[in-house]
Amino acid sequence: MTEGGIRPGPELSERKRAVLRAIVEEYVRTGEPVGSETIAEHSGLGVSPATIRNEMSALEEMGYLGHPHTSAGRTPTDLGYRQFVDALPPGRLRDAQRRAIGVFFSQAVVDLEETLRGATRLLSHITTYAGLATTPSLTGERVVHVELVAIGSAVLVLVVGQHGRVDKRALERPEGLTEADLTEMSGRLGMAFHGLTVSEAEARALRMGDEVPDPGKSLLRALADAFHEMYEGPQAEHVISGGVSNLAGEAARLHRETILRLFEAIERETEMLVLLREASEEDLAVTIGREHPSTGEWEASIIAAPYRAGDTSLGTIGVVGPTRMDYKNAISAVRIVATRLSELATDLGE
Repeated sequence: MTEGGIRPGPELSERKRAVLRAIVEEYVRTGEPVGSETIAEHSGLGVSPATIRNEMSALEEMGYLGHPHTSAGRTPTDLGYRQFVDALPPGRLRDAQRRAIGVFFSQAVVDLEETLRGATRLLSHITTYAGLATTPSLTGERVVHVELVAIGSAVLVLVVGQHGRVDKRALERPEGLTEADLTEMSGRLGMAFHGLTVSEAEARALRMGDEVPDPGKSLLRALADAFHEMYEGPQAEHVISGGVSNLAGEAARLHRETILRLFEAIERETEMLVLLREASEEDLAVTIGREHPSTGEWEASIIAAPYRAGDTSLGTIGVVGPTRMDYKNAISAVRIVATRLSELATDLGE
């Protein structure tokens, strides 16, 4: 994803790519500007520090490296990270990380939104960045279960979608509606709405409300409003975040301003929704710094992948963190968690 303004850099020779790769890996590991002596000692390139200095100077002129004024070392630019990410071979998580993912999904609950909350925390634990996910839109979701439960003066409406999303709404209990009435209505409505989309269920609730007297009429109209709120309301699609506090652990290694901007960004849900929706158009998207106006402002990177039920995209899951990120580990983690979520959502929809 390069919408915000990183132009492709000049073609690099094999040695320049190797030097750049070594600098990115060392900088991600230490957070300190990287010098030629370090690369000569640890990279295994088999060339002198003087040769590496020449290559580093060339990479800086080409826009792949920056040169902090207070240091003789270099740091990767957004363009340097992009070159590094695009050249990454497929990675593999450590055995402990793979086991953690396996255990989580073996215990996943039927409620897809609750599973997403757990998955964002899982990704945050594995990567040390903040996990993010968008919930499925209910626009085309089919209803598999509706239940009405009396709770004092209220009626709790439970709606379960075909992919495991559970929506709950508390409605005012119409005067004169007994628990026996409610139990009888719950059974009828469960059959009446099964297999309909949420918008179709809204229309049917309105029609049914026109055909019965109060107190059933009042409840059905309130139920139609609840269905409408499910696919058009502010919570119809939203961002779930997990492990945001992990970003505070980066504060010792990053500018405090960067951390504050990341925290503020995650709170701006509308902005995050746009970014994550854009990421859902690709199998896996990595947005680095200035590649997007928002992430450039935060000095952040987002790695995200869609999760699907069959061929239908439901939402996006990923991580957000500083541009100085362990991209290889984070990409592997996001990819495998998105795959497991897709398998779960497909099973729920069958």
